Amino acid sequence: MTTNQPPEPGPEPAFDPAAAHLQRPKLRQVRGFPVPVQGPDGKQTVFLGLADARQISDRPPVVVSPAVRELLPLFAGDKDLDEIVSQIGRGLSRAHLEPLVAQLDAAGLLEGPTFDAMLHKMREQFDDSAVLPPGGTAALADMLVDQALGGQATEEQKAAEGAQRLTEALDKWIAEALKDEASPALDELPRAIVAPHIDYPRGWINYAKIWGRMRVVDRPDRVIILGTNHFGLGTGVVGCDKGFSTPLGECPVDAEVVAGLRARLGDKLFENRYDHEREHSIELQIAWLQHCLGRGADGSFCRVFGALVHDPSVNNGESYDGNGIPLQAFVDAVREVVAELPGKTLVVSSADLSHVGPMFGDKQPLAGDAPEVQEARNSVIRQDQEMLGHVVAGKPEDLVGAMAWGGNPTRWCSVGNLVATLKIVQPTEVQLLNYAAAMDPQGLGMVSHAALVMR
Repeated sequence: MTTNQPPEPGPEPAFDPAAAHLQRPKLRQVRGFPVPVQGPDGKQTVFLGLADARQISDRPPVVVSPAVRELLPLFAGDKDLDEIVSQIGRGLSRAHLEPLVAQLDAAGLLEGPTFDAMLHKMREQFDDSAVLPPGGTAALADMLVDQALGGQATEEQKAAEGAQRLTEALDKWIAEALKDEASPALDELPRAIVAPHIDYPRGWINYAKIWGRMRVVDRPDRVIILGTNHFGLGTGVVGCDKGFSTPLGECPVDAEVVAGLRARLGDKLFENRYDHEREHSIELQIAWLQHCLGRGADGSFCRVFGALVHDPSVNNGESYDGNGIPLQAFVDAVREVVAELPGKTLVVSSADLSHVGPMFGDKQPLAGDAPEVQEARNSVIRQDQEMLGHVVAGKPEDLVGAMAWGGNPTRWCSVGNLVATLKIVQPTEVQLLNYAAAMDPQGLGMVSHAALVMR
């Protein structure tokens, strides 16, 4: 057995024999993904990439031989390196194992002081700021500037031109999405909307289908954005007491909403607030909100409150472990707070739907025209349409029941925020504006999403 990996630039992390956590390595929750690597002979080999599933570490992923997959279950903190070498055998030695353990530790993938320092720094930075810094929107703006300048953009140029390039992209996507629509604008501010949280290049059509229609509506006094907790530790609803930012500017937190919810639900709502640090499902709505709703008379963007909602089909709406904020308690509190506050509130459900293909654990690739491939894709679409039917009918309990009974076979990731939105606004009409799915050329993964309006 070998743990060799493709060469990486820069010095390799050194193994410290005096570090107890390296002698008995305990792997944190990691995410594995394929990494194509071209060898010296020109042939491509697929290696294994390992990254922090919680996205607390900001270090680059560790890329290793696929054979390392066999080792990972043994990194549970109960065996020392000699015991692991003895158990695996087949030529494995400490000379192979020590560099791997050092790399995992340097990347923050092992329990121990290296990761603890990363976690402490992340939490300090989170609590020191009133507004969360941009993540995905800033990366996209940088890419757009780089493309516009031929790939040679400096950091100064990215900072100076990022907002303009992002604005141009949003306008282009809106124009394309609405060019053939008979009704390219909403007559009045809706009670809620549903937009994707997939990255803009793959989801622009549905972001633009709904947000583009919002450019002429009355500006709300506050926006409540409900997202999905993809990576965090929270087992129930997780609130955020910060504002959010993009290259276009800052949306301050709605302090009145925060105070009202804290009074009703306590500090537990914000106990896992750090889950928002690396989460994208709130931030990706912010740039569209800023661009399409604009600034108020005081020059500021809309105040926002963001919360991540767990899946109510897993434990009938209760938190997964019974210790977090239940969905219905959150819904009741939001309805009470909104009823007491003056002005208009817009609720945004930041929702992606199915996640299917080998990338998500399915055996069937989704690219090509073979009958079984077409049927696999069509079955996903049928499932989506059936579940979206419950949303359009305004029946959140039916959606929860169907997902619980069927085991959520296509891995909808946003049942929670869709259900919470329906329960909060209790719409009299839900309109599906568009449905779409994005798939990579190899058919390894497909993610579906939709644009809806609730009145």
